[in-house]
Amino acid sequence: MMNRYSFVRLTALSMSLMAAVGVARADAVETLRHFVKNVQTGRGNFIQVVTSPDGKKVRKSTGTLEFQRPNRFRFAYAGPTEQLIVGDGKQVWLYDADLNQVTVRPMSQALGATPAALLSGGTLDKDFTLKAVTGTSSSAAAATSTLSQLNQQTVAPLEWVEALPRHQEGQFQSVRVGFKNGQLAALEILDSFGQRSRLDFAQFEPKVALAATRFQFTPPPGVDVLNQP
Repeated sequence: MMNRYSFVRLTALSMSLMAAVGVARADAVETLRHFVKNVQTGRGNFIQVVTSPDGKKVRKSTGTLEFQRPNRFRFAYAGPTEQLIVGDGKQVWLYDADLNQVTVRPMSQALGATPAALLSGGTLDKDFTLKAVTGTSSSAAAATSTLSQLNQQTVAPLEWVEALPRHQEGQFQSVRVGFKNGQLAALEILDSFGQRSRLDFAQFEPKVALAATRFQFTPPPGVDVLNQP
């Protein structure tokens, strides 16, 4: 099971993708490139489904995401556990309300050579092999069912692009990004342990003006603050 910062490294990829371009494109690879090049800010709701390697254990959570490239993001998990993850461009803050604890790490250590860092830097083709693919994982049914809590519209088949890292020493095997009518619809990450994390998005607002304070974090009074190298 990956630790919290491993999870941040993986899920923060959506920071650089969370938006809708509103332009239908036949090739999902070109749609992904367009996202990375042109979308600088966005916000929206998500449902996350994490499936164990054997496919039997499923964890679900809901939340919101705001981002501003480069390296500024805000994940707010509403349930089942209340957590807040804020990247301010220099550090990543993880606040766990149940534990009354804040963990902070330098941005370079929290993200490292991950999809989030690479995509936000515009080095997509240099560091990844990209290809359009069909279908998705067996966890899709669980994710799609849960997605109806956010969006009651019929879920149409998605166009998928797969990004495989050219260097395999990282903490993930592959990343798949799903588009619907040229818009970002889902993100699926397969980590090095075989655990699959899928995020389904709804109610996107691309290219929105976001206050700088959304990407700042001050630990609440009385919480334990743990600094990690």
